[in-house]
Amino acid sequence: MSTSLARFGRLLGRSPLLILLIVLVIVVQLMTGAQLTWPNLRGVLLDSAVTLTIAAPLAMLVIAGQIDLSVGSTLALGGVIAGQVANNGHGSTLVALLAAILAGALVGVVNGALSTYGRLSSFIVTLGTLTAVRGAAQLLSPTPSGNYGPGFGFLGVGLVAAVPVSVWISVLLVVVLAAFLAWTPTGRHVYAIGINPEAAYLSGIHVRRVPFGLFVACGAAAGLAGAFTAARLNSAPAGQLGLGFELTALTAVLLGGVALTGGKGSMGGVVVGVLFLGLLKNGLTLLHVTTFWQQVASGLALIVAVAISLLSQRVRPVRTVDPAPAIPEESGPADLSPAAHDTNPAHKSLAMSS
Repeated sequence: MSTSLARFGRLLGRSPLLILLIVLVIVVQLMTGAQLTWPNLRGVLLDSAVTLTIAAPLAMLVIAGQIDLSVGSTLALGGVIAGQVANNGHGSTLVALLAAILAGALVGVVNGALSTYGRLSSFIVTLGTLTAVRGAAQLLSPTPSGNYGPGFGFLGVGLVAAVPVSVWISVLLVVVLAAFLAWTPTGRHVYAIGINPEAAYLSGIHVRRVPFGLFVACGAAAGLAGAFTAARLNSAPAGQLGLGFELTALTAVLLGGVALTGGKGSMGGVVVGVLFLGLLKNGLTLLHVTTFWQQVASGLALIVAVAISLLSQRVRPVRTVDPAPAIPEESGPADLSPAAHDTNPAHKSLAMSS
């Protein structure tokens, strides 16, 4: 018993956000008496499942020193395509789900190709695709569609063992990604690339291929989240679905301890960040706080998340990684210098200034 308490104490010490989460739940529960009821928690889990589905792969991308601002628009595209394939209940739910994932993955391919092999800033690239993909979704569905049928709707509101289906899928995704980061050589390469792309390249790590794969995974997850959202709402308004969701996902990632500069973070921290945002929004709703003040709180949470991320980099040493051996990827004869393979814009700007 004492050992368990000691471990829990060390966990709280490493994760101040977990302390805030516990305090938040206690305060809201004492004030409303409703937050810890199962119907309320089930609603929180439904909302958080969508956020977690996107935030988990986005966290890996940020750890690798990249970013994807197009996930909200990709969510809308996935929801629109899934709804159209469901075809008023006449289409296959599985095919609709796969179509949404494929559409999101294609967006990830574009983002990854331009950001890694094209050596463009991922911030600029995904800022552009944020608008372009939103426009494509609206072209596919100028007016909101709906009535997708009970089969497709089961993805959004169906229960397995009293827990929503989307929650089970998002939890499974997090477990797989956590295992990938912790126990595979490529997972260690993600950290190494985020810490120092030049050193990672000299160690034989594929400094382009790994981030490219993460972009594809991030897009596919956003498409999946879009299918969840469309199934839950039984509608897919292309202009509103997932609007601003990229900031929600990024806030959860940064609150969870992922460093904005790359090289640091964990899936456990991301889960805590997602739950904190979900319970904060739910608590404000239970306390009858207006939507406008909820938006203020979300904006402040993003500022705090970025501040925590930057301060943690100054106070704590960056995690070092002993990368597993890998075969260096082939490069053209024009430029074999390690700096040419550095895909982190921050490192490039530092090199230019020096």
